[in-house]
Amino acid sequence: MPDPSHITFILIEEFSHLAFSCAVEPLRIANLVSGQDLYSWSFVSEHGEHAVCSNGSVTLVHGGFDSLPKSDQIFVLSGIHMRNHASKPLLALLRRERARGTAIGALCSGAWLLAEAGFLNEMQAAIHWEYHDAFTEAFPDVNLVRSVFVADEKHITASGGTATADLMLHLIERDHGVALAMDVADQMVYNAVRNATAKQRVSLQSRNGMRNIHLAKAIEVMRNNIETPVSPSAIADELGISTRQLERLFGKYLNTSPKKYFMEMRLERAQKLLLQTEASVTEVAMACGFENPGHFSRVFRLSFGVTPHAQRNKID
Repeated sequence: MPDPSHITFILIEEFSHLAFSCAVEPLRIANLVSGQDLYSWSFVSEHGEHAVCSNGSVTLVHGGFDSLPKSDQIFVLSGIHMRNHASKPLLALLRRERARGTAIGALCSGAWLLAEAGFLNEMQAAIHWEYHDAFTEAFPDVNLVRSVFVADEKHITASGGTATADLMLHLIERDHGVALAMDVADQMVYNAVRNATAKQRVSLQSRNGMRNIHLAKAIEVMRNNIETPVSPSAIADELGISTRQLERLFGKYLNTSPKKYFMEMRLERAQKLLLQTEASVTEVAMACGFENPGHFSRVFRLSFGVTPHAQRNKID
């Protein structure tokens, strides 16, 4: 039997306890339900004794930066105020491990620390929505995406919270097959597993809604018209602004166009209906504003990498 895959979590002070649990528990459950030691893990912190998370809980660690175990994967896990913890010892550790060829990823706000080390230039990366604006300003050479996680780059990143569980389930499926990943999700009573293309939709809406009333209203109009989509020009007319102004708002705050954003919203609604209801593919298409089921299947596949029928069969 092969040795378990060893994952080291670098716990940064004020790290997210939710992301921490969502990272470690799927690994524990994978071992439990498989009856095998598929994964092992260790925790390290800069000072080597413990790490304090943002809710005040104290987690004992296995060692410090000078006693990092041999790892198949390292994840940097941080939370609030991560910029205050981009220490020279941490950056030196990350660069040293990268030179050794160790796979390095980040969870929650950890992508900021990888970017600080210069790891993410010209790559896609995910980070918690709260840091999107500041991250874009600080690291313009990183292709920041709104996805819940990015797993197909050299450095894996997840946006935190339950997105961390989505990523770990994805990695379990990659390593040991979809059946085990589904068993782990069942043990977690987690029936809304998202793939990497899912967006941090709600958080972005609440964040931008506070900053720009026109953007918030435009998103509300879209949400209320998913079954009968309206054009960007019609939305702009309803808001009393020009189509050009509407385009600029979506470009500035969401790095996309109104048309693309609306299409993503409709497709994500369709994905949820396929996973959570018994409606036929044609009924789902109509409910999401697609009059032609063939067109719906094509754009759905382009977005999610599977057809609507295949998406539904994944949970059968």
